[in-house]
Amino acid sequence: MKRLVVFSGAGMSAESGIPTFRGNDGLWENYSIEDVATPEAWAKNPSLVLDFYNMRRKNLLEVHPNEGHRLLAELEKYYDVRIVTQNIDNLHERAGSTDVMHLHGELMKVRSTGDPELIYTMEDWELRIGDTCEKGCQLRPHIVWFGEMVPLMDKAVELVQTADIFLVIGTSLQVYPAAGIVDFVPDKIPKYLIDPTIPGFHLSQRFRHIAEGSSEGMKILTNLLLEGAYS
Repeated sequence: MKRLVVFSGAGMSAESGIPTFRGNDGLWENYSIEDVATPEAWAKNPSLVLDFYNMRRKNLLEVHPNEGHRLLAELEKYYDVRIVTQNIDNLHERAGSTDVMHLHGELMKVRSTGDPELIYTMEDWELRIGDTCEKGCQLRPHIVWFGEMVPLMDKAVELVQTADIFLVIGTSLQVYPAAGIVDFVPDKIPKYLIDPTIPGFHLSQRFRHIAEGSSEGMKILTNLLLEGAYS
């Protein structure tokens, strides 16, 4: 069974109603990234950070996977599908995908500020000041913030190097180090890019571009793959 490695970003979940990572104004849901998604922000105003992620978590519980998510999960019948995502939502898993690596953390998980190995899955959307781990330390979002290391980056690179087919879907490839993952894709394998526009990156010559959103793009790609059109 050939291995299809998928690298997904915010555009993958936009059709489901998850706001994209950030707009042209540098804001994220009207918040400055520096105020809600950095270690400095957490040290300065943890309540604001928790409120921000609580709203995102509440939004996630109200939305559903889109056709693009579902088609990726369906491809597991024919391919060894491995997903590396920049997204912190769980829509890939809810659609049925069984092997998902979250480079930037997971919204529905929290971890101890005293022992980062203590990670818990949330059942509801609200995390508050005073919510602690078993050791009595405040819990924080299980998110890789700007300025923090990306713990799974090396594993993601190793996985990408094993791909027989590679797909980039719904990402501008502007957030590093994650965006650099495409540099490790084997040269001679089929590579696809699903995005309404070509990101500002040197992909046009290396990737077959499907200029559609997540759902329509995945319909086209699914037909190509199942017809054996790998080039």
